[in-house]
Amino acid sequence: MSSFKTIIYEKQENRAYVTLNRPEVLNAYSIQMRDDLYEVLTAIRDDDEIRVAVVKGAGDKAFCAGADLNEFLTASSTIQARQIRFRRDLWKLFLTIPQPLIAALHGYVLGSGMEIAACCDIRIASEDAVFGLPEVGFGIIPGAGGTQTIPRIIGVPRALEMMLTNRWLPSTEAYQYGLVNRVVPRDKLFQTAEEMARHIAALNPQAVTKAKEAVVRGVDLPLAEALSLEKRLASECTVMTADKQRNHIEENK
Repeated sequence: MSSFKTIIYEKQENRAYVTLNRPEVLNAYSIQMRDDLYEVLTAIRDDDEIRVAVVKGAGDKAFCAGADLNEFLTASSTIQARQIRFRRDLWKLFLTIPQPLIAALHGYVLGSGMEIAACCDIRIASEDAVFGLPEVGFGIIPGAGGTQTIPRIIGVPRALEMMLTNRWLPSTEAYQYGLVNRVVPRDKLFQTAEEMARHIAALNPQAVTKAKEAVVRGVDLPLAEALSLEKRLASECTVMTADKQRNHIEENK
């Protein structure tokens, strides 16, 4: 287990676990958390042993209740903030991780917390989870990809209603909207995420990552281009699987 100031990172065999660890402030997203997450996600991306990762929150009350506004609203300058973001674009990193990311969501999932969840591939929510984008009420807008990722998940009208009215969704409604894949009892949340992680990790890793790449990259392409992408990735996957089988045969002769 690696130690960071705002997160807990654990690696168990071929699975990674990232826990947002500021429970005393509802796991509020801070500048230090941004830097810690960037370092950990880079390590996950570059670790060939890791086949899937689970992102969760510490404590009983929240996955993440949003950004620490005391920090983010007092940035020294717009230019400096842009330079830092260019060097450490956490949200782009989230969206380009080849391994599947599973978000285990409980309690408050607000603002940046909802944006982190939206950057994951599969979202599992506990029955007590609530989702919201309250930024407009603070005189800002979702700035961690939420204006783009959330509409792509639940549709433009529903996303705009959430953003413009600060309407919070209970987990059951989030499931109806397609925002989360499953809703489970609170005491089954991490068990469910763990079971799914183990299931994915047991599958062919090349097939899993290529399937994710085909969907994530292809969804915004014209259909003809997306089908060409799928064809190329399917061919690459077939070749890799065939090579692996040949190597296995040679090793066992």
